[in-house]
Amino acid sequence: MQTPPLNLLTWLLAFLPIAVVLVLMVGFRWGGKKAGPVGWLVAMLVSWLYFGAGPDLLLTSQLRGILLTLYVLYIIWMALVLYRVVDEAGAITVIGQGIARLTAEPTMQLLLLAWAFSAFLQGVAGFGVPIAVVAPLLIGLGFAPVVAVAAVAIGHSWSVTFGDIASSFQALMAATGLPGEELTFWSSVFLGVACFGCGIAAAWTLQGQSSVRKGWPALLLMGVVMAGVQAGLAISGLWNLAGFGAGLAGLAAGALVARLPRYQRGNGNRLDIRGEAEGPAADKERGQRKPLPLWLALAPYLLLIVVVTAAELWPWLHDTLNEIKIQVQFPEVQTSHGWTTEAGIGRTISVFGHAGALLAYVALVFFVIYSWTGHYTAGVGRRIVQRTVKSAVPSSIGIATMVGMAVVMDHAGMTYVLAAGLGKAAGPLYPLVAPYIGMLGAFMTGSNTNSNVVFAPLQQQAAELLGISVAVILAAQTTGGALGSMLAPAKLIVGCSTAGLAGQEGKVLKKTLAPGLIIAGVVGLLAWLVIWLGLGQS
Repeated sequence: MQTPPLNLLTWLLAFLPIAVVLVLMVGFRWGGKKAGPVGWLVAMLVSWLYFGAGPDLLLTSQLRGILLTLYVLYIIWMALVLYRVVDEAGAITVIGQGIARLTAEPTMQLLLLAWAFSAFLQGVAGFGVPIAVVAPLLIGLGFAPVVAVAAVAIGHSWSVTFGDIASSFQALMAATGLPGEELTFWSSVFLGVACFGCGIAAAWTLQGQSSVRKGWPALLLMGVVMAGVQAGLAISGLWNLAGFGAGLAGLAAGALVARLPRYQRGNGNRLDIRGEAEGPAADKERGQRKPLPLWLALAPYLLLIVVVTAAELWPWLHDTLNEIKIQVQFPEVQTSHGWTTEAGIGRTISVFGHAGALLAYVALVFFVIYSWTGHYTAGVGRRIVQRTVKSAVPSSIGIATMVGMAVVMDHAGMTYVLAAGLGKAAGPLYPLVAPYIGMLGAFMTGSNTNSNVVFAPLQQQAAELLGISVAVILAAQTTGGALGSMLAPAKLIVGCSTAGLAGQEGKVLKKTLAPGLIIAGVVGLLAWLVIWLGLGQS
């Protein structure tokens, strides 16, 4: 397959759509609803005018993008429905009060939810579910919405590679043809480092250095447990359970650490345990509905964990739920430069086994339960529908255009040019940039899985040509792809939609950008040191 011409001009043109999105979201604080369409338009024009994308390629890429968009929106809409179902019953407020009783210290509350619980959810679910579920819980505890979304986006990123039953890691194996036994050690090491980085950065979002100082015992103990359990399970061949087990162990460790005296005292500022601020009408609704016990408030999330775990790990149920799928075969397309995208099936959507479907099952069950137990006020169905639509529509526009931009860039060879240009410029310092290539793929597609599929073969080839450890470079690739979750507009839109921040994703990205780049830089430096010291040779 021919590759697009690689020079400074083509690299800058390939980077232009991403630069436009970053400038609009970070510099001008535009939301995904506004920045997404502009980035999409720039990508379409550049791919057509400079990268030789004809009408057939543009059309095919956008049809593939629509399918991927539906896959993502299935999760977003159903996560919003579940959130509205539990919030209307007062569950968010009750859970917030329960965690406040476990620990009154805000930093510890943040680490429990944004670092450990979100990692656990990533272990059993997938795209965007941790942000969509956990951010509202933090808001219910009184955290500022921007802090809530940013902290979860940062906090769960380290667990993405081995999360969702290790789907990203399996994509890494499939794309490179290498067995997991060759890839797990250094992947576990780099992701363990990322675990500590994500915990520190999540705490930093609250009150900077003072939060990190307050949280250091929890950061140390929980970090050791989560990184250690993930590495132990992955290296022993149980990578499908590594993310799940690490998150569960982190929750257990966090519950023990929270009993320390330093976490049994608040910081002097009483948090507003109210949930979403909706004015006097919301106060009136809260006064009318029947009080909800903590166990019943937690029940939807416990059931979600059971349902997702069973759907993934119980073969009979997994096969039954995934029997009906939406699959579309796409033809081969080629640019005038010869860059070819092979024919194949686009993103497969399991109608009844998709993460969105599992969220819908839980939402339906608890809508019935809360109605039957008298925990709703009049007009609840109409409010759930109206508030879901109000939050989801702007987010859906942003998601659709961001995905469309990413797919056309991939089909036109622009994504390849970006990665190859970074590798060529780095030369002997290539390990330093390897995590950023993985991060770039995740930023564009919103998925570490996609990043590994697109860029892992390129990274593998670069390592072989340079005569350096392939395993170390691929570990840096998937770690960077995981960290890219905290920057990906598609992921941030998911969190902002359930946090009442639709259209304000730029504010969150501004908080997550520096931590993401810094942690990826640390991983890159570690990869370079490992190779320089000769430790990565098999």
